[in-house]
Amino acid sequence: MRKSLTLILLLLVSVLASAQVDKKDVRRGNRQFAKAKYGEADISYRKGLNADSTSVASAYNLGNNLYRQGNYAEAGKFYQQAMRHIPETRSVKKRNAEGFDTYFNIGDAALQQKQYRAAMEAFAQALVINPDDMEAKENYVYARKMLENNPDGGGGGNDQQNQDQNQDQNQDQQDQNQDQDQDQNKDQNQDQDQQDQNQQPKPQGESGISPQQAQQMLQAIQAKEKETQDKVNKEKAAVLKSRQKEKNW
Repeated sequence: MRKSLTLILLLLVSVLASAQVDKKDVRRGNRQFAKAKYGEADISYRKGLNADSTSVASAYNLGNNLYRQGNYAEAGKFYQQAMRHIPETRSVKKRNAEGFDTYFNIGDAALQQKQYRAAMEAFAQALVINPDDMEAKENYVYARKMLENNPDGGGGGNDQQNQDQNQDQNQDQQDQNQDQDQDQNKDQNQDQDQQDQNQQPKPQGESGISPQQAQQMLQAIQAKEKETQDKVNKEKAAVLKSRQKEKNW
């Protein structure tokens, strides 16, 4: 019985010591974060998580630290971790405050990655907690609008589209190069009259623009249009861009 009691006391002391180390690391990280020493803050918050993997403050503040450095994907992961470990035993007021901030930042990190469906869902959860928050409302509406423009659900859809376009352009260029090589071989075996009759591409009218050149011009125009559209979207995002809830706990 004494051995069991002693073991329980030792475990209790160990837990209390771990919690104290966790809070100490978090406070140190907060001071470093306030001074924009993000690398040092990163180490402190991770130490806090190593001491207590369920530490909400360590995970949430580490998310803020990563967000400030532009690492939105990793920031989102730690916001999710913080959300999973908010204790049910906390007061409703504190639990709601932490839940709202965390959901808001999950949505913000998703928005920065153009993951519009995930952003919309996170802001919706934040609004369940605080239906009157105007920033959350604006960001929810913005995410929903962007999702309508990205039927694939956002979440990298634009990146995939760009990748597909680049692959198509690269394939077109390879085909063009192959055609040019074939034409050069024909030049060596045919006289000029035969070449004018059979070789493709032929000059078109007075402009003298070949189909390949016309295709390249079309691709350049489309690329310019996309660049203009991206610029417009960025300007819209700058107006409605969510402001991260980065007050550390």
